[in-house]
Amino acid sequence: MRRLYWFRRDLRLHDNPGLLEAARADELLLVYVWPKHRPWCNSQGLGAQRERFLGESLQALTDALAPLGQKLLVVQGSPELVLPDLVRDFAIDAVHTSECPGSYEQRAIDFLSSRMPVSINTGNTLFMPQQINDTAMPLPDTFTPFRKRVEAELTPQPPGPDPARLPPPPAASFHRLPSVARPHVALPLRGGSGAGQRRLRQFLDSHGGVRRYKETRNDLDPLQGSSTLSPWLADGSLSVREVAAALRDHESQWGANESTYWLYFELLWREYFHWRALRDGPALFRYLGQRGTRRGAVSRCTFEPRNFARWCAGDTNFPLVNALMHQLVATGWMSNRGRQIAASCLVHDLGIDWRYGATFFEKHLIDYDVASNYGNWQYIAGVGADPRGGRAFNIEKQTAQYDPQGVFCAKWDGHRPHQPDYITDAADWPITPEE
Repeated sequence: MRRLYWFRRDLRLHDNPGLLEAARADELLLVYVWPKHRPWCNSQGLGAQRERFLGESLQALTDALAPLGQKLLVVQGSPELVLPDLVRDFAIDAVHTSECPGSYEQRAIDFLSSRMPVSINTGNTLFMPQQINDTAMPLPDTFTPFRKRVEAELTPQPPGPDPARLPPPPAASFHRLPSVARPHVALPLRGGSGAGQRRLRQFLDSHGGVRRYKETRNDLDPLQGSSTLSPWLADGSLSVREVAAALRDHESQWGANESTYWLYFELLWREYFHWRALRDGPALFRYLGQRGTRRGAVSRCTFEPRNFARWCAGDTNFPLVNALMHQLVATGWMSNRGRQIAASCLVHDLGIDWRYGATFFEKHLIDYDVASNYGNWQYIAGVGADPRGGRAFNIEKQTAQYDPQGVFCAKWDGHRPHQPDYITDAADWPITPEE
């Protein structure tokens, strides 16, 4: 039997149940489809740092496959077009992959399933689908009821083993991966499972950041407070089940505290967004979300190109927001607190449709994950999981709290010349003074 395994958000050998199932074959073709450039909400393509991190992750996976006598075929195009051609050309009997949320992703699976046998395995989640179906369905519209249910009744699945062997690939032409740019010196994070596991060990060391995580997680510079595990979790170079198991081992050896719990708390947020994205489907990308209504402020669905361009370029009248946007484009990273501040500025201060911001983050974040990214933007806009109806941040207060000495703003060139909020020219309607 000849099978094809389609890597998506699982760029690793360890704890990859879909790959283990596909390996029960005589020959195995391993494929990755490079993300297609889909223009939407004024953005397209991958930012330089996201592209760099992905390329490094693929190279690391290719290197890990070599001792097992395997290679990775990286192709470009739509999966709906590319994979049927590979199935035909190599006489593939079945296609295997892991579950991923997202409308395009589901559309591709539906199309392929109508034309060939496709086996969908567990994705990069703490819990198995049956556990969620038995315990947390129907899925609550907010996080806290979900968290309470799974904390009371569920234990994360243990990570699975590496494959002991892999069947050989069919005869094929495997092209060399393109070279990638070096990481930004301010955030020296490399893609690939090895780099992710090293960071996990470092963070969970007895003197690592996990012991103080609850107090430091809102720091704007990532290596000072964040676990920075999300880039490897996002592309699947690191298994979330492996992270949970390592955290349990740490607590068994060194004791649990509020900070170690808070790391697990953040993993549960990631889990909730995953299952909610699968539930909501295309509604994840609708302006008013699944409910079709907005809590709190009057609904606005606008696009003012000048304000959006200023936000993207870090050229607003908010120095902290500018610094955060410069950091994002340069490094592919922004802290969770920074993302909330920048998103609140776009939605609540500039009055722009949240989806434009979500798409800009999608372009640049090295830890882009469709469920967490769009779920968090909906949360800020008041059309998602926030029970209070959206979060509008006072940017001056946030600046005083998280950058009181102005160090972050100075580092990332946050202070820009002040500009008027609006510009009137001859193309605008005439403005008549009030009599």
